[in-house]
Amino acid sequence: MAFSNEQLERYSRHIILKEVGAKGQKKLQAAKVLIIGAGGLGAPAALYLAAAGVGTIGIADADAVDLSNLQRQVIHATPDIGKAKVCSAKQSMQAINPEVQVNTYQCFVTAANVMELVADYDFVLDGTDNFPAKFLINDACVLSAKPFSHAGIIRFQGQLMTYVPGQGPCYRCAFQNPPPADAVPTCRQAGVIGAMGGVIGSLQAMEAVKYIIGQGDLLCGSLLTFDALKMEFRKIKLPRRDTCAVCGSQPTILAAFDYKQAACDLKPAT
Repeated sequence: MAFSNEQLERYSRHIILKEVGAKGQKKLQAAKVLIIGAGGLGAPAALYLAAAGVGTIGIADADAVDLSNLQRQVIHATPDIGKAKVCSAKQSMQAINPEVQVNTYQCFVTAANVMELVADYDFVLDGTDNFPAKFLINDACVLSAKPFSHAGIIRFQGQLMTYVPGQGPCYRCAFQNPPPADAVPTCRQAGVIGAMGGVIGSLQAMEAVKYIIGQGDLLCGSLLTFDALKMEFRKIKLPRRDTCAVCGSQPTILAAFDYKQAACDLKPAT
């Protein structure tokens, strides 16, 4: 199917890139990406994926917009306070690019629905802020053979990695199990600089785009950390564990399940 004149203009900066071109842009238009969490990470990722012309974007979040969100969750605005985050996000995404189909899921992502949610998508972005959700998303994606990008932010630090089935370690290979409840402070307790969501969330969007168009090196087998105060990126090699409970040679986790513990934000590795 040929591009319209409006599409040629909209995506012209992509199409002139030899790594993207018309073929890559068509791949983006045919792709389906699910973003779990419409907060500090999901907000910039959703905006950039919509702008890039990803054809179908799902966004899952149970919360409503709160005044304290606006310091970092740039997809929402002051008039959106009290509105469901998924509805606010959809409005902003379609304002940037009306061509994009946005599927909204105003719900908590749990073991009861996560497999169904990820089933229809080509790539998943974990934009959540708590360990139980991160392990749940990891396990669901591994069990479903779905690639995904993990990320976490706190204070002036962030981290991300990408899982591709059969090509490297999963999140559980690196972290194995959630820490004890209250062992790691939340963003509400420790704080987070607003722009950190933009830095790391945008990198998640970049990983999704590279996967879709089949170009570049993904963070598969590596954890990328960022210290904003030192302005330093570090790339840490992550080995795949053959004894991993979900992606190892003899897995013991055969279905998604919910951890019974309080939420706590991810502490980036140092």
